[in-house]
Amino acid sequence: MGIGCIPSCSSTKLLLLLTFTAWCNSHLRKAGTQIENIEEDFRDGLKLMLLLEVISGERLAKPERGKMRVHKISNVNKALNFIASKGVKLVSIGAEEIVDGNAKMTLGMIWTIILRFAIQDISVEETSAKEGLLLWCQRKTAPYKNVNIQNFHISWKDGLGFCALIHRHRPELIDYGKLRKDDPMTNLNTAFDVAEKYLDIPKMLDAEDIVGTARPDEKAIMTYVSSFYHAFSGAQKAETAANRICKVLAVNQENEQLMEDYEKLASDLLEWIRRTIPWLENRVPENTMQAMQQKLEDFRDYRRLHKPPKVQEKCQLEINFNTLQTKLRLSNRPAFMPSEGKMVSDISNAWGSLEGAEKGYEEWLLNEIRRLERLDHLAEKFRQKAAIHEAWTDGKEEMLQQKDYETASLSDIKALLKKHEAFESDLAAHQDRVEQIAAIAQELNELEYYDSPSVNVRCQQICDQWDSLGVLTQKRSEALQRTEKLLETIDQLYLEFAKRAAPFNNWMEGAMEDLQDTFIVHTIEEIQGLSTAHEQFKATLPEADKERQAILGIHNEIAKIVQTYHVNMAGTNPYTTINPQEINAKWDKVRQLVPQRDQALIEEHARQQNNERLRRQFANQANVIGPWIQTKMEEIGRISIEMHGTLEDQLTHLRQYEKSIVNYKPKIDQLEGDHQLIQEALIFDNKHTNYTMEHIRVGWEQLLTTIARTINEIENQVLTRDAKGISQEQMNEFRASFNHFDRDHSGTLGAEEFKACLISLGFDIGNDAQKRTGMMDAEDFRACLISMGYNMGEAEFARIMSIVDPNRLGVITFQAFIDFMSRETADTDTADQVMASFKVLAGDKNYILADELRRELPPDQAEYCIARMTPYTGPDAIPGALDYMSFSTALYGESDL
Repeated sequence: MGIGCIPSCSSTKLLLLLTFTAWCNSHLRKAGTQIENIEEDFRDGLKLMLLLEVISGERLAKPERGKMRVHKISNVNKALNFIASKGVKLVSIGAEEIVDGNAKMTLGMIWTIILRFAIQDISVEETSAKEGLLLWCQRKTAPYKNVNIQNFHISWKDGLGFCALIHRHRPELIDYGKLRKDDPMTNLNTAFDVAEKYLDIPKMLDAEDIVGTARPDEKAIMTYVSSFYHAFSGAQKAETAANRICKVLAVNQENEQLMEDYEKLASDLLEWIRRTIPWLENRVPENTMQAMQQKLEDFRDYRRLHKPPKVQEKCQLEINFNTLQTKLRLSNRPAFMPSEGKMVSDISNAWGSLEGAEKGYEEWLLNEIRRLERLDHLAEKFRQKAAIHEAWTDGKEEMLQQKDYETASLSDIKALLKKHEAFESDLAAHQDRVEQIAAIAQELNELEYYDSPSVNVRCQQICDQWDSLGVLTQKRSEALQRTEKLLETIDQLYLEFAKRAAPFNNWMEGAMEDLQDTFIVHTIEEIQGLSTAHEQFKATLPEADKERQAILGIHNEIAKIVQTYHVNMAGTNPYTTINPQEINAKWDKVRQLVPQRDQALIEEHARQQNNERLRRQFANQANVIGPWIQTKMEEIGRISIEMHGTLEDQLTHLRQYEKSIVNYKPKIDQLEGDHQLIQEALIFDNKHTNYTMEHIRVGWEQLLTTIARTINEIENQVLTRDAKGISQEQMNEFRASFNHFDRDHSGTLGAEEFKACLISLGFDIGNDAQKRTGMMDAEDFRACLISMGYNMGEAEFARIMSIVDPNRLGVITFQAFIDFMSRETADTDTADQVMASFKVLAGDKNYILADELRRELPPDQAEYCIARMTPYTGPDAIPGALDYMSFSTALYGESDL
C-alpha cells in the first residue's frame, strides 16, 4: 500500500490538515494529549509513536527522549518501521522529511495510517476497503429520498448523506423529514454538530469548505465517513448477524418446502397405487367375449395412458428425495425422514405390488379370453350336433309306437322286422353322437359356460328321448319277433339294400357333419394337420362312390324282380326308409360341401400365415430393442464411473445421452402397436423371440429411471463440490481413486475397498494382517479415523458411521465418500454460530423480542422465527421474551421445533 498522492493546492491542503488533525486528536485524546499542527507536533516522533500505539493497541519500541535531530529521526524511523511491519509499503518517504516538517510527506504518511488502521479492515461482501465502505454507505442510505451515494466527493456536498447515516442508526437525533436538498449548509452543520455531540465523532470537516468546493477531497470525506462506520460498528455486527440468520432460515424454509412437496407427491402416488391395485385384483369374469375384449382394451389404456405419468412421478420422487438429502447434508441439517409408510422403499414396495397385480391381471384376462373362445366353439359344436340328432329322432317315437304289424301280411311282417333291425342298426350308429353331445355339455359345465342351464335342459331332453327310443325299440322288437313266427317270406334284396344303405347313409351324414364342423387353430402346423386330414377324406370318395353305385344296383335289381315277377310291394322298401333319391341327394350334398371345406381351410391358412407374419414382425423389433436397452444400461453404467472432463461436461454428455434415449421412444410405441395387433389376433405365443412386451416395458422404464438417477447423482456431486469448495482436480482425484478400487463397477466400495482407497489418497490408516477379513468393522473404522487425525468419543464416532453407511449395508457410495473427504473442511453454519448471531441482535440478552426480530430481519423470516420460537423462561425473562437458543439448536436437528 502506497502513501497515495496528496494534492498541492492550498484549499485542499487546508481541508486535509483540518480533517487529519481532527482524526488524530479523536484518538490521541484517549491518551490524554492533543496536537494543533501536524507539521510541527509530529516532528520529534513522540506523538506519532503514541498515535500508532493507541490505534493499533500494541506497544512500540521505547522512544528517544533527547532533543537532538538524531533522536527525532530515530523515533520517526521506529514509527515508520512499525507501519511497514503491518504490510504497508512506504514510497518516497523517510524520517528526515517528517523531522524537517515536510507538509506533503507528513499528510501522505497520516493518510497511509488512516488507510491501514481505519479503512483497510472495512470489507462488505469481500470487496476492497474503499469499495466496501462505499457499499456500506449505499445500503444504509438506500431508503432515503434525495440521497444517491456514488463516490466520496460530490455525492456528499448536500449533507443529506451524512444526515441519512445518522438517522438510519439513531433516528431520534435528527428529524430527517424537515431537511431540504437545497439547503446544504444547514444539512452539513446539523450532521457535524450531532456527530460531535452525541456520537463522539470530532468535527473533521467544515461545511463552508465543502459547499464552496466543486469537488471535495476524497481522502477527507473517506476519513470522516470511516469514523461513522466505526461509530456504528455495533449496528454493523447486528446486520451481519441478521444476514447469517436470514441465510440459515432461507435454507430451512426451502428444505421444509421440499419436504412438504415430497410428502404430497408420495401421498398422491401411494393413493393412486392403492386405488389401482383393487381394480387389477378384480378377477370377476364376464360372460361374453365382447365384454372381456372391453376389459382388455381398458387395460391397454391403463398401460398406454395412465401408468407412464406415474412411472415418471416415481422416478421424480426418488430424485427429489436424493436432492433433498444432499441439501440437508450440505447445510449441516439432519437427514429427512418421511412420514410413516412414505419412505422411498415403501413406494418401491407398493410399486412392486402394483406390477405384480398388473402381471396377474393380464394373464387372467388372456386366460379368460381363451376360455370364452373355447366355450363359444364348444357351444356352437353342441348346437350343431344336437340339431342333427334332433332332426334324426324327429318322428321316431311315433314310428316305433305304430301297430301296423297287427294287420300286415307275412311279407309285410317280414319287411317290418327287417326294417326294425335296420332301425336298430341305425340307432346304434347314433349312440356315438349322443355320447358326444353329453360330453360337450359336461365340458361346458366344467368350464362354467354362462348359458349352461339351457345347454343342460336340451342335453337332458336328448338323453331322455334317447332312453325312450331305446325302450320303444325294445318293445317293438319283441312284438315283431312274436309275429315273425307267423310270417316267413321276406325280400332278401330289400334287406340287403337296407343293410348296406343304412351304414352308407350314416357315413354320408357323418361326412356332412364333419365337413360342416367348425374348427379353431392357433398355428400353421395345426391348420396343415386339418388340411391333410381333409385330403385324406377326399381320397376315400372314389371308393364311397363305388359303394353308392352298388347300393343303387341292389335297388335296380329289386325293381327288375318286382317288374319281372309282378310282386306287390306297394312301391316302397319295407326294410328301410332310405331310398335312392335320398342317397343321391346326400351324396350331392357331400360333393357340394367338399369345396366349401377347401375354401374354409384356405382362408384359415391365410389367417395363420398373417399371424405368423405378426409374430415375426414383433420378434424382429423386439430382438433389436431388447439388446439395445441392455447396451444402453451398460453404457450408462460406464459413463457414471468414467472421468471425462468436468462434472458439468459429464452432465452435458448425460443429458445428450438422455435426449437420444427419449428420441428412441417412437420405436417402443411402434412395438406396442405390433403387440396390440398380436393380442387382437389372439396370438398367445411367439417362438421367434424370447422378449415379451412386458420384458421390453420393464427394461424401458428401468432405462429411463437409470439415466435420470445418474444425472441426479452428478447434479448432487456438483452441489457437494460447490458447497464444500472442492476443486475439479480434487473431484477428479476422488473419482479416480474410487473407480480404481470399485473393481466390480458396482458404484460402491466395500469396507476394505474404502480403507484401501483412503490409503491411496494419503491417509495413514494401517493394515493389521491379523484382521484381513475383507470387511472393516466399527472398531477398525474408528482406528482408521483416529490415524487420520480424528479424535472423538463413542457418540461422535457412531454419528460418523451413520453418515458414511446410514443403512448399515456394508457398502459406501461415491456421494458418501466425497462427503466424508470434504466434511471436516466445509465452511458450514452451526447451531452455535446462529445462536451467537441472535445474541448480537438481542443486544447480548439471553432472549429476544418480536420487535427486535421485525426490526433486524426481512418480514417473512421475522414472522417465521416468531411463529416457531418458544417463550423464554429464564430468571431474567420479561413479557414477550422468546427463546432463540432452543430455536437455533432445533434448526440443526438437536431438538424439535
